Amino acid sequence: MKLASRMDRILIETAFEVLLKARALEAQGKNIVHLEIGEPDFETPSHVVAAGKQAIDEGWTHYGPTQGYPEFREAIAAHVSQTRGIDAKASQVCVVPGGKPILFFPMMALLEEGDEVIYPNPGFPIYESMIKFLGATAVPIPLVESRGFSFDLDRFRDSLTPKTKMVILNSPQNPTGGVIPPEDLKVIADLVRDRDLVVLSDEIYSRIYYDAPPMSIASLPGMQEKTIILDGFSKIYAMTGWRLGYGVMPEWLVDAVNKLMVNSNSCTASFTQRAGLAALTGPQDEPLAMVAEFHRRRDAFIDGLNTLPGFRCAKPAGAFYAFPNIEGTGRTSKQLADELLYEAGGSFGSFGNGYLRFSYANSLENLMEAVERIRRHLTR
Repeated sequence: MKLASRMDRILIETAFEVLLKARALEAQGKNIVHLEIGEPDFETPSHVVAAGKQAIDEGWTHYGPTQGYPEFREAIAAHVSQTRGIDAKASQVCVVPGGKPILFFPMMALLEEGDEVIYPNPGFPIYESMIKFLGATAVPIPLVESRGFSFDLDRFRDSLTPKTKMVILNSPQNPTGGVIPPEDLKVIADLVRDRDLVVLSDEIYSRIYYDAPPMSIASLPGMQEKTIILDGFSKIYAMTGWRLGYGVMPEWLVDAVNKLMVNSNSCTASFTQRAGLAALTGPQDEPLAMVAEFHRRRDAFIDGLNTLPGFRCAKPAGAFYAFPNIEGTGRTSKQLADELLYEAGGSFGSFGNGYLRFSYANSLENLMEAVERIRRHLTR
């Protein structure tokens, strides 16, 4: 037996590869400062943990509705309506184990071979992976450093064709930390509003921002009915291991997503949903404190990176990633990444060459130690 040919088209998330390599070095006694993985270094808020434990004790350990428990979907719809300025309904919410199913399921449901998908580059590697896996055509649009890592709008406009069936947006972004400005979103909305396509808006970092709140394209006239919002609990509530995410989508798409969900996962863990309900409806002081600490780390880490020879790094407006330009070092992204054992910008798409991604979800002390280790490496 051999693998199906489509398996040649599916990619992996390279940050996890780097993490495995780093763990192997640690096992050999090496001291590693971890800046590779996109995971908050905070504990899940205490009241959320307590709710999860209570749910297990109360018997929330059996199958639940494929789409998610109604009271949980109501809470998600209320949260999304308030934060995005739209009228989201519980019937439009699909609860899934983590954020990635809201990439996988809608793309499986909507894309035919040969359809074109516009997506950000550099960007989250799973976008390109799923597009190619499904036999669709990947159309990368550069994120431009001089525009705060927003789209090259001229190239976006020129890339739209009758075959364009999906546009993927990500704001705040992984790996750049950029936030798409409202004026750019308005241009994008004007260009796609009357086209036969769907926008998949990855908003998993929507509450990790340092200036004005990011705008969702779904809030613009005529866009909610053609936008899928992806969000979840992993980042803002430090719940990566709980595997809890959701999509808010047009109702005509919900049944298709539920079919794919029931064929793959049956449902999202019941006790996890109870913990998510406590997260949304309970106190928000711990998530807000986490974002404030990320803000403090961002300022110190970016200032430190900008003192390194050959580095140039803009301050990201959201998420917890620094994406410095390292062309001045005379090294390629992969070369320097291999040297430093960090994630290379090139792993996030061809337009990421010349950059590195660092996650500053680590202590301030470790971040400053990382800067000094890089400095020693560059100047030795």
